[in-house]
Amino acid sequence: MMVSLSSEPAVMIYNQRGVQSLFFPRVDIPMHLRFAICLAIVFATMEVKEPFGRPLHAEVNPPGALQVILQKQVAKTQSPKKNTDSDYQIERTNESWKASQTAIIVCDMWDSHHCYRAVKRQAQMVPRMEGLLKKLRATGVTVIHAPSGCMAAYANDPARLRVANIPKAAAPDDINQWCHSIPSEERVRYPLDQSDGGEDDTPEEHAAWAASLKAKGLNPRAPWKQQHAGLSIDSATDFISDRGDEIWSLLKHKNLKNVILAGVHTNMCVLGRPFGLRQLSKNGVNVVLMRDLTDSMYNPKSWPFVSHLEGNALIIAHIERHVCPTVTSDQFLGGHPFRFEPVSSKR
Repeated sequence: MMVSLSSEPAVMIYNQRGVQSLFFPRVDIPMHLRFAICLAIVFATMEVKEPFGRPLHAEVNPPGALQVILQKQVAKTQSPKKNTDSDYQIERTNESWKASQTAIIVCDMWDSHHCYRAVKRQAQMVPRMEGLLKKLRATGVTVIHAPSGCMAAYANDPARLRVANIPKAAAPDDINQWCHSIPSEERVRYPLDQSDGGEDDTPEEHAAWAASLKAKGLNPRAPWKQQHAGLSIDSATDFISDRGDEIWSLLKHKNLKNVILAGVHTNMCVLGRPFGLRQLSKNGVNVVLMRDLTDSMYNPKSWPFVSHLEGNALIIAHIERHVCPTVTSDQFLGGHPFRFEPVSSKR
């Protein structure tokens, strides 16, 4: 900014916004008073800056931008021997995603489950996930609800009917198939034994839970009928699908380059479904796991004989090393990442 003084009744002030004139009345004002008045105006109108010319206020994110911190684990050596924590180091990178090019897929957050403790953990997670969906939806993120096997409940829902209007895109040949592994996983040992189905109920609570489901006329092995009622579906904007080809076409039609997966269960459906982490990752989609809004089917009585929550952490680490990065809900909602409270045998 520059100030020009003269004996004339006008003082010219030059700044980045152009030229402004300050006119004094035709009275005898000493030059030093004119100068003092001009300095006062200059300091009142100039932008306060910190060193190097940067404004002293927080930078505002571009409209419609999501600031994400991606976490992955990178091997310290070319060929990790034991696939343990000591073989890897955590790396975090910051990215800015366009909300209009981002989707979140809610995987199998059903209204019930054959595992009593899985139901209890999901109930803890639902309020946080609902808040996340509302936040992301408001920013322009596309919300896709994928309660597998429950499409009949949504046959007439606009969010389901909307999928039918999406033009079919050329898709990978196996996009409608379950994906059990991808090449990057095959060189390491899978971190959990889930061959027993992963149920961590006590025998007593499992039997009581199965009896209660049967009394409601539900199949104790597959009691889900729709998505959990605590998760809202916006019929004006959201989509409902459990098919790989439909979701693939939706991603291509809306130019959705970034996909967040949240829901259950990490070591089964979230990884393996046709719209899951493996299929999207191996086919070039920038996919991430919401690591604090997911759960696993793991029984601590199986190898590696750790607690359920430790088992969940092991499969998340496996994903970060061999499938895709992860993010957490606090990046969008503030506060702290969601954490489960341990589920006890007391009902």
